Amino acid sequence: MALELKRICKSFGSNLVLNNVDFSLADGEIHALLGENGAGKSTLMNILGGVVKADSGQITLDGKPAEISCPADAIKHGIAFIHQELNLINDLSVYENLFIGEEVRRGAFLNRRKMREEAQKVLAGMGSDISPDALVGSLDAGSKQIVEIARSLLFNARTIIMDEPTTSLGEKEIARVFELMRSLKHRGVSIIFISHKLREVMEICDRYTVLRDGCVAGNGDIRDTDETRLALLMVGHTVSGNEYKREHPLGEVVLEVSHLSSPSYFSDISFSLRRGEILGFTGLLGDGRSQLFQAIFGFIPVTSGEILLYGKVEKIASPHKAASLGIGYVPPDRKENGIIKDLTILENGSIAVYEQIRRLLFTDHARERSLMLENAKALNIKYARLEDSIQSLSGGNQQKVVLARWLSAHSRVLIFDNPTQGVDVGAKEDIYEIICRLAQEGCAIVVLSGEAQEITRLCERAYIMYHGHIAGELKENELDENNIMLLATGAKQA
Repeated sequence: MALELKRICKSFGSNLVLNNVDFSLADGEIHALLGENGAGKSTLMNILGGVVKADSGQITLDGKPAEISCPADAIKHGIAFIHQELNLINDLSVYENLFIGEEVRRGAFLNRRKMREEAQKVLAGMGSDISPDALVGSLDAGSKQIVEIARSLLFNARTIIMDEPTTSLGEKEIARVFELMRSLKHRGVSIIFISHKLREVMEICDRYTVLRDGCVAGNGDIRDTDETRLALLMVGHTVSGNEYKREHPLGEVVLEVSHLSSPSYFSDISFSLRRGEILGFTGLLGDGRSQLFQAIFGFIPVTSGEILLYGKVEKIASPHKAASLGIGYVPPDRKENGIIKDLTILENGSIAVYEQIRRLLFTDHARERSLMLENAKALNIKYARLEDSIQSLSGGNQQKVVLARWLSAHSRVLIFDNPTQGVDVGAKEDIYEIICRLAQEGCAIVVLSGEAQEITRLCERAYIMYHGHIAGELKENELDENNIMLLATGAKQA
């Protein structure tokens, strides 16, 4: 084996995070590292990447013990860590990002020509046509992921750790990254692939290791397993995989959109949403669905069309106005747009109702706490103390806190934009159950997702968008992954 971690243990205070974990990686292998949030994946990779030090255990490379006590040691041993939040600077060029911290100099001056040449060489070797002089901020998400991989190859990485690399990518970008991963594999580069998307794991990986509660729950060859078995190993119990649609009567039309346009993003959008309904919107990356609902929530201005709530035309020029009308929005990127990192769990869950819980100049903390405790119980949020930082929670529990914010505000319309992005299998099922329960209680719900399987499991009907337009509406027996893809790619108009 090219790399082995043997009997790795790590505790933070009294919390045992890794307990005698073994992990091995062969040359030219794509190995899936799986587990729920909090299972120990990040800690294990942080040990390999030199970010934290194991309490005990051993790392060997090519059969020889390797001392990795800092990130520089990992780089020296050819180990590169590409984090989920890409460490790129948008205002710098591609070549400047590739060499940041390792600039080539000629005397006291930067040797920009040499850096451009080296950047061009590594990008060409990857089969990429990205220009070394392109501003990183001008690149799409898939290209940025390729630039991160190029940076690791520039310094001769033999092992690349990829943490949720496809979370913010569309189908085409994912295909490009997978093509590159296969190319690297054939060149003998080993890849550790951390993902919650089991379908992608089955497609791209050779072997798997599953962690649960800090221990190895299982490992083996991908060809000898399936998604159901992997989910069982991750969660410790069977994950249903069933559709979550429920038979319940729908109420009156709550939200109606008529010929809504914002030319940079979408054009001539019309649809209606009923009380108790779960309505899906899907398509490929860049289809305009997120911008459409950001406009409905007051983030983006519209140039024409109408938004009606219970038959009344409303002018929604700000999120504050949307919230006052009973519209809640759970954004896709909770770390950037959902949670407020410097606030506590309690403060994050209450921020939408501060005006309602004020008494003159003071906040009614008793009521604030009571609301949050009620919602935390209803949403099964796992936490130690409400006064703890929001960042102490797993991704799935952070997402539930954002949802609690809108439940406290008694939102009548809830917009979920990629509600399970970056959360583990168990938390995903919890969120699905919550969405269905809210619909049964009379909430009108919109689910935006790039995962066709998520839409078919949750929604009674769905609109498929293509280049800022609605390509078609699917309902009942029409709503399957094949029909969604035909409409999303422009191959068919319903």
